Amino acid sequence: MGTHFREHLLRAALRFIKAHDRRTPDPSKLGTAAIERILAISCTAIGDTLMSTPALRSLRLAYPNAHISLLLNKRYVTLFANNPDIDEIIPYAGGYRRFFRLAWALNRQRFDVALILHGNEPQATPLAYLSGADYCFKLPNDNDFRFLLSNAEPVLRWEAFAHGIDQRLAVAALAGGAQTDRAMTLTPSAAAMARLNARIAARDIPPEAQLIGFQAGASTVSRRWSSGRFIELGKRLLKRLPDTWIVLTGSADERPLAEIIASGIDHPRVWIAAGEPSLEEMPALMQRLQILLTGDTGPMHMALAVGTSVIALFAVSDWRRSGPASELGKHVVIQKWRTCDPCLSKRCPYAEPLCMASIGIDEVEQAILSRLSGAPGAISENSAPGAAV
Repeated sequence: MGTHFREHLLRAALRFIKAHDRRTPDPSKLGTAAIERILAISCTAIGDTLMSTPALRSLRLAYPNAHISLLLNKRYVTLFANNPDIDEIIPYAGGYRRFFRLAWALNRQRFDVALILHGNEPQATPLAYLSGADYCFKLPNDNDFRFLLSNAEPVLRWEAFAHGIDQRLAVAALAGGAQTDRAMTLTPSAAAMARLNARIAARDIPPEAQLIGFQAGASTVSRRWSSGRFIELGKRLLKRLPDTWIVLTGSADERPLAEIIASGIDHPRVWIAAGEPSLEEMPALMQRLQILLTGDTGPMHMALAVGTSVIALFAVSDWRRSGPASELGKHVVIQKWRTCDPCLSKRCPYAEPLCMASIGIDEVEQAILSRLSGAPGAISENSAPGAAV
């Protein structure tokens, strides 16, 4: 059965159910102790889910005694297991796989409110609605299933929100969430920190060593700085900084890229960590780094969440939407702009994207040295006709 046909059938079925819906939501309950069970949905990538954590904190502040469940991408359960604002994690495989079984399981939990902080359609909004919650909130609300939402009007699109965190906080506010800041929450466990320290010791990396992370991989080629530039920068830094190690971070899938960079740098003070620490250990690794050099990636958000300085490289994406959103004095953002019109973004045909290539090695090296010396962070943007997201 084709995806579009299934979506059409699901929409038709839900319109029928909605027409006979007997829910009677009481607006006076929002923001009060009458809200006892909350379902939050944030089931996409790591960075997207981390950007949902301020909204989860907003809900916890408003509902200190409520049971808050998070519907989460099943691959990232261990990463969020000790988040203090979550009582329960519900793993989600995505797509239509076990969709109705999950909807039935959610319905049995009798949620009062369901919020979609970040989730893919056409599944996210139907799941929230089929949970049986009296209220279902989502922003932006311009999708084909908005007739299921408690906030179907007015219609707001992504352009209405300055940053992805602001979008999620706006959803929490609809549900009676309390005001809070943009800081993301990610706490390394003591066990994960101990395992990471054992890995570092096994590599004969001195405890006092200064670790600079290179995150060369990204979800799309268009967000990657070239391996050749990582190699040249690594050589310069290791020659200039005798107590420094380069840590090549990333997933197991990104390990071949890390190996290419390590081979090019050809220095004993390089640790290929990509794919080695477990996902549970990654927050500990990010916290151990002095600086992470990265594009717009999940590891960037992890480093931001644990308080590590980042040198963030942006071109296809706009840092104002997905980059550092708090403690800006700790970070350096280098923003260039799209050079191709139209920009194919995720389908970029270049092995080394032209826009990312406009970020020079000298500029990045100076940013790293400046932060290591204690200088405040900065935002470096070249002129552009407009920042597309």
